[in-house]
Amino acid sequence: MLSQKRTITLAAALSLLFVGAANAGAVLDKIQSSKQMTVATSATWPPQGFINDKNEIDGFDIDVSKEIAKRLGVAVKFVTPDWDVITAGKWNGRWDMSVGSMTATTSRARILDFPATYYYVPYVFAVHNDSTLTNRQALNGKTIGVEGGTTSEDYLNQQLAIEATDMPPVNYDVKAGKMKTYAGSLGPLDDLRLGNGVRLDAILTQRSTLEAAIKKNYPLRAVDATAVFYEPLAIATDKGDPELKAKLAEIVGQMHKDGTLTQLSTKWYGVDYSVVK
Repeated sequence: MLSQKRTITLAAALSLLFVGAANAGAVLDKIQSSKQMTVATSATWPPQGFINDKNEIDGFDIDVSKEIAKRLGVAVKFVTPDWDVITAGKWNGRWDMSVGSMTATTSRARILDFPATYYYVPYVFAVHNDSTLTNRQALNGKTIGVEGGTTSEDYLNQQLAIEATDMPPVNYDVKAGKMKTYAGSLGPLDDLRLGNGVRLDAILTQRSTLEAAIKKNYPLRAVDATAVFYEPLAIATDKGDPELKAKLAEIVGQMHKDGTLTQLSTKWYGVDYSVVK
């Protein structure tokens, strides 16, 4: 009886092993068989992703996604769920990956996989043009706006935990008197543009986002030229498909090596963010 039980247990274990092997690479298999990959991203975060004058989704993340699809030999479809839905994981096949400038933080890495970092963006403090502040130490005790659930909020909470190992050390030299969080990246910009101290004294945002706003005549400026911290931005996938992770890592590695990411970064940002400066 004991021997029979052991045999059944072994058979069950082998069965589970084979089921796991059969399911391995399910997302990559689906992409390749359907000839389409579905990408979750943002359409309200220029220049990473936005709706252009032709009413089409456009931007740096969009071009990166299209290049990945091209190298996979498939078409690409974009969806724009809320950010907190993307970062929650357990996508259940609603999309195949996120190419939305996501930071591989320690907490997110428990929920999602990050196959490859495709660029690195510096964060800066910004103020209204009417502000007299000239260095970020003067921001201590001020009201600072950030997009909620992002690394800018983590920084002000002194809880920035990034998985990448090639980042310069972070120096927490600003402590807000009051931090205001917003549902999107444009909220802090819009409140700061109302005037110095009207709703905010400053914001903490990506340099690229600030520069895009200034090009649209937002009366804002960076407090100083020094980056507060660098944010490594990565492709994200749901847990459980090592074959997809490996393929994306291979493709992004090629895009770094052959200069494609340098070209796309220069196109959208005017500088090469594909490496840490």
